[in-house]
Amino acid sequence: MVPNKKPIIGISASVIVDQGGMFPGYHRSYVNEDYVNSVIKNGGIPLIIPISQDETVIDGYIDTVDGLILSGGHDVCPLNYDEEPDQKLGDTLPLRDRFDCTLVAKAISKNIPILGICRGCQILNIHHGGTLWQDLSYCEGVSIKHWQEHHPDLATHSVVIEQDSRLFDIFGQDKMMVNSFHHQIIRTVGDGFRIVARAKDGVVEAIEHTGYRFMIGVQWHPEMLHQCDDCMNRIFGALIDEAKVPAKQIVACSLIS
Repeated sequence: MVPNKKPIIGISASVIVDQGGMFPGYHRSYVNEDYVNSVIKNGGIPLIIPISQDETVIDGYIDTVDGLILSGGHDVCPLNYDEEPDQKLGDTLPLRDRFDCTLVAKAISKNIPILGICRGCQILNIHHGGTLWQDLSYCEGVSIKHWQEHHPDLATHSVVIEQDSRLFDIFGQDKMMVNSFHHQIIRTVGDGFRIVARAKDGVVEAIEHTGYRFMIGVQWHPEMLHQCDDCMNRIFGALIDEAKVPAKQIVACSLIS
């Protein structure tokens, strides 16, 4: 990256299908605007990355960006971790699963910092051999409401952060309030990751890789809170600061993609 140039942060896109209007059934590539605004506010240049099956296109994406955000959205298909779909599984998009996992593998090969949000956190986990509970109700002891339905900028429950973690260094506190829009949760943790935050009912709320320059997954949506809770900007700032350091200057890790 050219010195003093703002880093380019790729944001993985999803697909939305028009349900009516002029073009019912029409597919559109998109991300919620909060992701874009969070990157801009914290000194990066956002680049929305549409889903593609073309490896050369994906290589081009990764060659262009300095950092990567895996956005939220669809449930992760359980076939990715060798399970059949349970009855409470929501909408999945296997094409997106494959695309996101390919993005992760290629970003790792280039030593690019990665932040996974909600579904993105789960993708990081299953890509490294972890598993998920397909619905909160299947996990014994879960008592907190993790799907608040409305008001994306409202923090509704607390999480406790491990003090010996990078996440604690970023936020500077071991307890914080977060928003919740998920019904899938981490079951077993992927290779190389450690749990660094939990909700009071034990649900995993954040993971980070112990051997990579920057690979953090959070289960909540800091991008939806960044305008009303300035603390949430810190995780985007940390990613963007890390992305300012060229990957070749970082000692290569031994992580297998």
